[in-house]
Amino acid sequence: MKHLYVLLLLCLATSVQAVSLPATVTQKLKEAHIPQSGIAVVVREVGKRAPLISINAQRPMSPASTMKLLTTFAALDLLGPAYTWKTEAYIDGDLKDGVLNGNLILKGYGDPKFTIEQFWLWLGELRARGLREIRGDLILDRSYFDLPPYNPGEFDDDPMRAYNVGPDALLINFNTLRLRYMPDGAGLKVVTEPPLDGMTLDNQLTPNDNKVNCDNWDDSFLVQPKGDSVVLQGDYPMGCGEREQNLSVMPHTRYVGALFSAVWKELGGTLQGTEREGVVGSNARLSSVHRSEPLSAIIRDINKFSNNVMARQLFLTLGQAGPSLDEPSASTTTDANESFNAHPLSIERSLFVMQTWLARNRLDFKEVVLENGAGLSRKERISAAHMAQLLQHAYDDPLSAELQASLPILGVDGSVKRRLKDSPAASHAHLKTGTLEGVKTVAGYVKSQSGKEWIVVFFINHPYAKAEQSAQDALIEWVARK
Repeated sequence: MKHLYVLLLLCLATSVQAVSLPATVTQKLKEAHIPQSGIAVVVREVGKRAPLISINAQRPMSPASTMKLLTTFAALDLLGPAYTWKTEAYIDGDLKDGVLNGNLILKGYGDPKFTIEQFWLWLGELRARGLREIRGDLILDRSYFDLPPYNPGEFDDDPMRAYNVGPDALLINFNTLRLRYMPDGAGLKVVTEPPLDGMTLDNQLTPNDNKVNCDNWDDSFLVQPKGDSVVLQGDYPMGCGEREQNLSVMPHTRYVGALFSAVWKELGGTLQGTEREGVVGSNARLSSVHRSEPLSAIIRDINKFSNNVMARQLFLTLGQAGPSLDEPSASTTTDANESFNAHPLSIERSLFVMQTWLARNRLDFKEVVLENGAGLSRKERISAAHMAQLLQHAYDDPLSAELQASLPILGVDGSVKRRLKDSPAASHAHLKTGTLEGVKTVAGYVKSQSGKEWIVVFFINHPYAKAEQSAQDALIEWVARK
């Protein structure tokens, strides 16, 4: 009798907690021809064990860029919000009266956001320290990342796109060139940024006044890198006005060398040799160290703007935390790379660290598949239930505020700036989004009108997913009214 009573209570609890998808959400999915088998949904009040809505929650699905939630939160816990990356400059030779009879060596440790502005200031510091003329080579030490050959066109056969730039221990300015197209009367002016020494732009574009869909303004011409030249061929739609592209047109080593040479000349320095790869030798002397922004600022860029290149750099950096996982100070490490310079970082090392971290935190995510930690992948998988569990775990963590501050605010900024701007839900949700061909996802926190905090995860994996976000928006609005 007692067992029957317990069973009855469980059934009643389940019936109270089990809520179907709101009619508005179901209607939007129907209009988009997306069946329920193509979605996974979890709506769960923060702090409650049972979800309010659970649809296909245990099914492994492609999370697209919501996978960055796992990478960035693990990084906060393992590395600490104050963690910084370093880049070192070494003198290899005799320096006297501003003249270096030898080589300058730059060694990278995976800084995800070493911009042209920071690079210019750092080289200015080298000049201020007395270095003027380099009568040797610029040696680039990229050995801190131990990576297999990388094909930037493997994901979508578009190797020049900025999001396809591969990880690199010495990543400067995201390895990209900005092309700014400026209609000028009857002609077209194209400006490149930043300056790259030795690079030439061959602008063969023909201005065209034909009406085009400006959402696809760059479909009518080609950008073709050829060595140190970039050739532009085709028609430019003048009616679309001024536009810009960020493209990767050079291999990492050549790009850094061309950028260094251009900036060094601007600062009044000279370089007699050329750039080449190498490592820091035993006779080299440390001259200067550049420090990155702290991790807390880095993850804001990663999550608010869904920066895949930075996420990949961060995922590899997790490998630094491996040897100290069981030490009490592991979560407050601020300079882990000082201890592990002798251990190059690899994807395998980061995967091991992530698996160990999940196990240590009792996050039994057996279905999780990680490839690069950015979600820009056809292999990465996680279930909606475990994404919701991760968000609950993060909410309960002392560093919860750091993670939530990194997430786009609905209707305000980042990747959800234009979503539900005029809705009562605007400004009341911190959400990470993800989009791939056949994938549309959202995950994060929503505060309802009653003051309750909710975890919302909505994955769509279906051929019609990419253009469909109205069902997700309908669910967010429904939760916000509760």
